[in-house]
Amino acid sequence: MSNKKILITGGAGFIGSNLSLFLIEKGYAITVLDNLSEQIHGFNPEENSPLYNSIKDKVNFIRGTVTSRSDWETAIGDNEIIVHLAAETGTGQSMYQISHYTDVNIGGTALMLDILANKKTAVKRIVVASSRAIYGEGKYYSQQLGNVYPEHRTASEMDKGNFEVTYPGAISPLQLLPTDEESKIHPSSVYGITKYNQEQMVMTVCPAIGIEPVAFRYQNVYGPGQSLRNPYTGILSIFSTLIKTEKAINIFEDGKESRDFVFISDVVKATWLGIENPEAAGQVFNVGTGVPTTVSEVAALLIRLYNAETPVKVSGNYRLGDIRHNYADLTKIKQLLGFAPAVTFADGLSRFADWVNTQSVTSSRYDESIKEMKEKGLMK
Repeated sequence: MSNKKILITGGAGFIGSNLSLFLIEKGYAITVLDNLSEQIHGFNPEENSPLYNSIKDKVNFIRGTVTSRSDWETAIGDNEIIVHLAAETGTGQSMYQISHYTDVNIGGTALMLDILANKKTAVKRIVVASSRAIYGEGKYYSQQLGNVYPEHRTASEMDKGNFEVTYPGAISPLQLLPTDEESKIHPSSVYGITKYNQEQMVMTVCPAIGIEPVAFRYQNVYGPGQSLRNPYTGILSIFSTLIKTEKAINIFEDGKESRDFVFISDVVKATWLGIENPEAAGQVFNVGTGVPTTVSEVAALLIRLYNAETPVKVSGNYRLGDIRHNYADLTKIKQLLGFAPAVTFADGLSRFADWVNTQSVTSSRYDESIKEMKEKGLMK
């Protein structure tokens, strides 16, 4: 496949730039469509963005947007595979920038498919970035009811400090299970809704027009190069910035909420398997480590790695739209694609911290983002 031509939307972002560099080493010719968003790349990105500068001389770069039909048509060109990563990604932000998230994530994907359905192209396969956010709360086991999928937590319960999920008829505490691809889809944020819409459009339309679809439901992706400016990129960047700028860490809820953190190189490998492997066609896969880690554990590990004395407050604050727990069942991707994560969280976090130590870390827009959510009644 070394002569294949691939378009990567969002290819100057964190996942996209790493994937671009990996595929170039494999002999692929890469076109990147990216708008170089200031939220991700900072001010004057063509000069100051390390992610963009890592690929700019190695790819056919198009500065444009997935909400533009003409940009799409130019970018698709004679490419044979599209890896569609471009999206707005902030779970909390999506709850008040609803029109924007819908326009970019759903509208952008619709434009791509509309062009492919009505114009002859060389495209044979589309790999779309979905998200664990489409599941909402994860999968649980009840001694009384068997496997269950709790609904979203209510503000009234969380105001009382009741953060764990419950299920009608379940008397004993629920046991967290890994979430498989057949689990219930019930996103708790606009972001999650848009990602499921993207996934479903690709998986539905592509077979009808002779294109192979592949979808990856990524868990929480992290690693060196991740934006430290963007307050919506996840707690590893947020906590690192707070620690390095000598600010206290405010841990939401009771600190026991958990996520599945997957290292960037493992995400790149899984995505490459989705490009290369015939068995991937028509399939949806989880990508993670299959291991949950609590937010309190993350904070403690980072403070230790940075050799800091950062004060930590477990505040009971919460954001509407946040889930309690979710981690990936990797059975399917292991069986069909032979994927298994190679980087443990301890190793990956150490690599991430080593990289952060080389950066000039300044304050992010985190405080501003929290203020915005409080003003809109989305954070308590």
